[in-house]
Amino acid sequence: MKRILYTALICCGCLLTPSCVGDLDQFPHTETTSENIYNSVDSYYQVLAKIYTAMVTTGQEQSGSEDLSSNKGFDYMRCYFNLQEVGTDEVAYTWLSGETLTDISNLSWDATDVWVSDMYYRIYYNIALCNEFLRHATDDAIASFSGEEQATLRTYRAEARFLRALFYYHALDFFRNIPFVSENDPVGSYIPPRYTAQQIFEFIESELNDITGDEGDLLNRDECPYGRASQGAAYTLLARMYLNAETYIGEARYTECITACNHAIEQGYTLEQDYSKLFNADNDQRTNEIIFTLPVDATTTVSWGASTYVVCGAVPTSMAQNSVGVASGWGSMRMRGAASAQFNNDNRGMFITDGQTQEISDMTNEGEGWVVTKWSNVTDAGETASNTAQSGVNTDFPLFRLADVYLMYAEATARGGQGGSMDQAYRFINELRDRVGAEPIPNWAAMTNDGCIFFLAERLRELYWEGTRRTDLIRFNRFTTNTYVWEWKGGTQAGTGVDDRYNIYPIPSTELTANPNLYNENY
Repeated sequence: MKRILYTALICCGCLLTPSCVGDLDQFPHTETTSENIYNSVDSYYQVLAKIYTAMVTTGQEQSGSEDLSSNKGFDYMRCYFNLQEVGTDEVAYTWLSGETLTDISNLSWDATDVWVSDMYYRIYYNIALCNEFLRHATDDAIASFSGEEQATLRTYRAEARFLRALFYYHALDFFRNIPFVSENDPVGSYIPPRYTAQQIFEFIESELNDITGDEGDLLNRDECPYGRASQGAAYTLLARMYLNAETYIGEARYTECITACNHAIEQGYTLEQDYSKLFNADNDQRTNEIIFTLPVDATTTVSWGASTYVVCGAVPTSMAQNSVGVASGWGSMRMRGAASAQFNNDNRGMFITDGQTQEISDMTNEGEGWVVTKWSNVTDAGETASNTAQSGVNTDFPLFRLADVYLMYAEATARGGQGGSMDQAYRFINELRDRVGAEPIPNWAAMTNDGCIFFLAERLRELYWEGTRRTDLIRFNRFTTNTYVWEWKGGTQAGTGVDDRYNIYPIPSTELTANPNLYNENY
C-alpha cells in the first residue's frame, strides 16, 4: 500500500506550555485519553501515524476539527514552504496582502507576524505529540508486550524520536535559541527553559546517532514501509544539519556531513532517470531516489497545503493547465527573474514562458514571472489523478532525495571536509546534470571557485520549490546581504539588502509573554 494509516486519535496531555493558550488560541485539541490508546501495538501505530500526518493536514477533516487553532488555519508544510521560499528569489507571490505574506516576501517581518507564529506553534504542537508518544513507549511502558511486539514498538519509538529531531531541526533553522521540552518534562503548566542553538544542535545530533547504525532501532531502507522514516532519512537529516553547522553554531562540520552522506548512500538509493516523475502523482513509485516523503492523498489525506499548495498555487487563474492535472489555478506563485535566469536552458527548469515576462515589476501581476510546472497532479500515464478543486492532489511531498545527498556530499567535500573525494563529487554532480541533458561540469575545479558559489546555483536548479532555498542562501551569506539581490528583495523593485537579523525568525510575541525564559536578541 502507498499510504500509511491515518487516524482520528489524538494523545492526551499534549499541552506544551501556558503560552499555547493565549491571544491566538493556539493549543492542541484533546479528544481521547491515553488509557484508551496505548493498549495494543496497533494503537501505538495509529498514534505514530497521527504524528506523520500532522505535517500535511490540520486535523481530522479538510475544513474543521482542527488539531490546533491558528491565525491562518493551514498545515505545517504550507507554513514551512512559505517561510523557506516566499521570501527568496524562487517565489513571486501574487496575493501578498490577502495572504498576509507581504512582510515575509519583503524580509520585513516582526515578532507579531502571523505566518511565523503559525509555524512556531505547529512545530511545538508536533513536538508535543512526539513527547506524549515517547512517554508511553519507554521500556517499562512496553514491558507487558511480547518480545516481537516490543521490537516493533522500539522501531516506532525510534521513528517518533526521528520526527521530533526533524521538528527541532526546523525550529533551530528558523529560530535558533528556542524552548526545549522532552518526554521527561511535566505536562501542563511547565515553563520550558531556553536552549541555545548549540544545545539544540547537540540534542538533535545525539538523537539521530542513537537511532541509526547497527545498534539503532530505525529500519534500514529495504525494511522500511513507504511513508515512514528509515535510517536513510536520519542520515540525510544529519547531513543537512552538519552542512549548515557554521550557520547554526559557528563551527564547520563538513567532515561529519560527508560521513552522514556516505551512510545515506550506502542504504542503496539510486537516481530516478526521469526528473519530472519525482514530482508527479505517481511519485510514490520513486523510492529508488526519494529517501523520505510525506504521503498526500485526495481521499485519505485531504489538504489545502503541502503538495496541493505548490501544484495548484503555481497555475495562474487565467491559465487552467490540464497538463499538470489542475482543475482550476490559484494563481498564487511564479518564479522571480533573478532565479529563473540561472537555469540557462537546463531542463530541470520546468516553466511556462509564453505570455509571461521573466522579470517582475508588479508582484500582483500573474503575467510577470515564469510559471513553474515542476510539480503536477498527473500520473505516469498522463491522467489527472484527482479533482483538485474538491479534494487536492495525489502527489506526495518528498522531503529528502538522493540528489540532495549528492549535492551535500559534493559541497562539503569542496569546502574541505574529509572522507570524500573531489573526483566522486564531480561524478555525482555530472550524474545529476546528465539525467536532464545539461552540459557537464568540465572539471572539479569549476565547483570550488569563489567560495563554492557554484553549489548555490546548482541547488537552485535541482531543488527549487522543495523548501531548501532560504537555508541555502543564508549559508552562502546571500539571503539578507547586497551581495545578491532579486526583484522586490527588501521591498524595492530593484532589490536591496536588509538587516541581517532577518536571517532568523523571531519567537512570537505571545510566546515571549507566556514564557519569561525566552527573548529575541534583535527584535
